[in-house]
Amino acid sequence: MTQPMQAEKTRASEWFRTLRDRIVAAFEQLEDSQLDGPFAESPAGRFELRETKREAADGGDAGGGLMSVMRGGRVFEKVGVNVSTVHGTLGEAAQKAMAARGVPGIAENPRFWASGISLVAHMQNPHTPAVHMNTRMFWTPEAWWFGGGADLNPCIEYDEDTAAFHSVLKQACDGHGADYYDRFKAWADEYFFVPHRGRARGVGGIFYDDLNTGNWEADFAFTKAVGEAFLPAFLPITEKRRNTRWNTADKEAQLVHRGLYAEYNLVYDRGTKFGLATGHDPEAVLMSLPPLAKWI
Repeated sequence: MTQPMQAEKTRASEWFRTLRDRIVAAFEQLEDSQLDGPFAESPAGRFELRETKREAADGGDAGGGLMSVMRGGRVFEKVGVNVSTVHGTLGEAAQKAMAARGVPGIAENPRFWASGISLVAHMQNPHTPAVHMNTRMFWTPEAWWFGGGADLNPCIEYDEDTAAFHSVLKQACDGHGADYYDRFKAWADEYFFVPHRGRARGVGGIFYDDLNTGNWEADFAFTKAVGEAFLPAFLPITEKRRNTRWNTADKEAQLVHRGLYAEYNLVYDRGTKFGLATGHDPEAVLMSLPPLAKWI
């Protein structure tokens, strides 16, 4: 049996909150600096904060988090940066899913603890790509692991943006495992594929889960590196594209692509399924959905 790992849990939870604070500050600064384009005269966007709670089956406290959402900004049409730390007992569906993944002892003792950060940004300018990032730590009485990643979701693709985004993620991976980037890029290509559409939801990134090398410090350090790579990977692309002129056809392409994004998150995304199955605040779980989308 694993140890309670209270110190490690606290460090991980505090790190995710610190990362959230840095990203929120950077995004609000980006809003302040947007002085051109059709939304420049609008008030700079600001995050609205709401505490979230997860109720245990007996009605007791099972943790919660902080939901941070900005809507209708100059740069961001909708962006959410959520953090949570929850605990309790897994429901039958989540228990079976983890048992199928080989999590030891979960059938006998379904207690869990989980903490993480989840971010999704949908942009005003169709030339500026949507983006997703999350990192998390999960603990059960018999196991612990880390997971997460980041992926870029442009509706209008620029090869140089894709290359730049992947280059930063590769640097983050290379400092922790010679094969990490190739492995986790391939995993992202597989994970973010939309089977019923026969295509990927974006231009990829990295994805990893069930990461437990036996060295908690090393795995935590890698997870922090992924989180720290997000702003250097995403902000330069946003700053380059946010003033690109766009037309009605560009906006139409963006709305249709958002439909694809919504389909993936509602049908396939592990985090969505886990959050809803374990009783977390549905508004926080579904924060990833775009404000507007279109199907043709």
